[in-house]
Amino acid sequence: MKRIFNYTAMFLIGGILASCATSAVTGRKYLSLVNESQLNDQAALAYKEFLSSSETKVITGTSNATMVKRVGNSIASATNRFLQERGVADQYDFNWEFNLVQSDEVNAWCMPGGKVAVYSGIIPITGNEAGLATVMGHEIAHAIEKHSVAQASNQIALQLGAQVLGAASSTTNNRAVSAINQLYGIGAPLGMLKFSRNDELAADKAGLIIMAMAGYDPNEAVKFWERMSSAKSGQAPAEFLSTHPSDVRRISQLQSYIPEAMKYYKK
Repeated sequence: MKRIFNYTAMFLIGGILASCATSAVTGRKYLSLVNESQLNDQAALAYKEFLSSSETKVITGTSNATMVKRVGNSIASATNRFLQERGVADQYDFNWEFNLVQSDEVNAWCMPGGKVAVYSGIIPITGNEAGLATVMGHEIAHAIEKHSVAQASNQIALQLGAQVLGAASSTTNNRAVSAINQLYGIGAPLGMLKFSRNDELAADKAGLIIMAMAGYDPNEAVKFWERMSSAKSGQAPAEFLSTHPSDVRRISQLQSYIPEAMKYYKK
């Protein structure tokens, strides 16, 4: 039994190490155990269902809705250009879509494959197009850096690790679907929150570069997060219990990223 355990553990560790990949912008290593085409398909389906839900009101025909699409398309063009320059465009399959959604929630997100939603509640805080570019660049950076792939893969690795004492099983489609559903469901357990905080900071850095390439001043990102910090009501949760870094840490890190981002900035 001990020998079987050792062989199984070696097999799993070897498979996981062989499945490590490198992000395009920040160069971070991440685990890639899921079928990205499947992930994109599921995201596209979830996005379509979200937009068609009776609880979702998509805003069209307004200046803000037009701005969301304009800024989104600028960020998308910069993203495509950046990936082509890095020679990694073939590793991505973005089918961009940008929508402004009626909601008081201060939020925005980008699903794998480039499906973006901006909530109207965040528009007053963005202040201007550069502020909106900060938000959309950050969310799109999560997709560029393949954070959803990494998080789903981490869940698969944890599932497999829990089964080392039993029979080793391969990463089937059903396992990937389960991990993806958990990722978009109740979220990761507390032990995985550190990955999310690191992902947030990586998305800040990548987002700065992308917004700069799109013609938006990276310095506006600091101003946006200062406005965001001031707009928060109540006491923010302790950083170690949050999936996001503290405002102070985030702003400090952004300021350290700006010199590099400015190399890509052209008015």
